[in-house]
Amino acid sequence: MPPPLQQFLSVALPIMVTLVVSIWLASVSQNKRLDDIVRRLERMESKLDLHEERLVRVEERTSPLRR
Repeated sequence: MPPPLQQFLSVALPIMVTLVVSIWLASVSQNKRLDDIVRRLERMESKLDLHEERLVRVEERTSPLRR
């Protein structure tokens, strides 16, 4: 094996593999955090929808003009 290739395999390749794996793991954990945020926003949206329905019912009951 030529010396430059041996140096690459012994020094640069482990560094490259470490970088690729760390970037991949960081992106996976970031995606999980984004999924958590999306789930929280969806729960809040559903709660707001329920409150909106309740407000519409209250408005219908208390409105002086019947619809």
